[in-house]
Amino acid sequence: MKLKLRFKTVLALTTIAFSGYAQQKNAKLDSIPASPFAFPNTFETDTAAVPLVDESLAFYNYNFLNKQRLDSIRNVIPMDYNEYVQKYIDVYTGRKNMMGKMLGLSSYYFPIFEKALKAYDIPDELKYLPIIESAMNPHAVSRVGATGLWQFMFTTAKGYGLNMDNFVDERKDPVQASYAAAAYFRDAYESLGDWLLAIAAYNCGAGNVNRAIAKAGSRDFWEIRSYLPQETRNYVPAFIAAVYVMNYAKSHQIMPQKSPLAQLTDTVQVNRFVSLTALSEALELETDALFVLNPSYKKKIVNGTEESPKRIIMPAAQLSNFARIYEVLNNMPVDVDTRVYLASNDDKRLRSKAKSGTSRSAAPVATAYHRVKSGQNLSTIAAQYRVEVQDLKVWNNLKGSNIVPGQRLIISAKSATQKKAPSRSKTYISYKSKGSKEGSGKI
Repeated sequence: MKLKLRFKTVLALTTIAFSGYAQQKNAKLDSIPASPFAFPNTFETDTAAVPLVDESLAFYNYNFLNKQRLDSIRNVIPMDYNEYVQKYIDVYTGRKNMMGKMLGLSSYYFPIFEKALKAYDIPDELKYLPIIESAMNPHAVSRVGATGLWQFMFTTAKGYGLNMDNFVDERKDPVQASYAAAAYFRDAYESLGDWLLAIAAYNCGAGNVNRAIAKAGSRDFWEIRSYLPQETRNYVPAFIAAVYVMNYAKSHQIMPQKSPLAQLTDTVQVNRFVSLTALSEALELETDALFVLNPSYKKKIVNGTEESPKRIIMPAAQLSNFARIYEVLNNMPVDVDTRVYLASNDDKRLRSKAKSGTSRSAAPVATAYHRVKSGQNLSTIAAQYRVEVQDLKVWNNLKGSNIVPGQRLIISAKSATQKKAPSRSKTYISYKSKGSKEGSGKI
């Protein structure tokens, strides 16, 4: 009996020690800014809040209650419970300040995510992914250039209809990027047939997932996990842990913190250039307070045109400000060069490859094309050249996945022509002079 009690004591002390170690090791990553309207320009990690955990420890703290809770959350996406998930539950329940801020931000962002996911018939649980992607910061930029709430790389963003030019980066637009992410998950699930694999592909690309499947001889994420890049091995258990903590925050004394985004808003569409600075003055707001609602506009200039109207989200206005707001939206000129230039690829991996002479784009012209053979599809060709299916679609201006024998495909970005991304997911809400809202149109 004494031996049993001593054993339990050792386990308890070990649990406390590990919990403190994990929190101390990852404290620097818990860095949501204190300013209510400020977001950092960059993050130092590829995904803002996926810390490394020590995988050498044995599974000593199996928690049946946590497993039961995850089972109760399970809907479409498997919420498996194991030692990897538990370690991330330990990490996130220790970050009460960070997760409290995530709860506060969720009241604004989750309805946006949910509407986009529903439009593509994607499981609702994926709305939690931006927590580990960007800490729900639309200005998050990773070491390699992944940008926005959903951390889109440039090429993938272009392939899913997001536009990046000298005025706007739609990867930072919560609405546009959410629809693009939902479309990506639709394609990833159709290709891989498993939601955990689709989530892994979102982090490391479908090519890496397919290669791990081939090496492991399995399509079970937990069996192929060791063959995936290290960040992706942690990505899925971190996602499951984030879902758990967001649903059972109160059980761990995590309370929602008030968000600067928790306010009534109006949405207008403009077909001319509008200064967010001038509009904020008309609304009697700080410019940053308006910019945080419209994070995709690089110059704080909304570049609307007759052909491509642009959305502005603003706090519900006071009646006394309507005349000035109308003037800014309809008549006030903006002193800016209105020419639009498509942005260049900001994938920082390309620069490092170019410096080292290993960039695919530096390959000889003779290897830049592929002639489709009978029985081939985009997945097999992407695997052959170690590129992503979505890259092939973008480089070859393919709207779907159908190819035919004899078709000539570009298989490196060197010879690819850049296409203009189509507009996607516009919200139409009429703006009434008395501050009331009409129903929104199709998104």
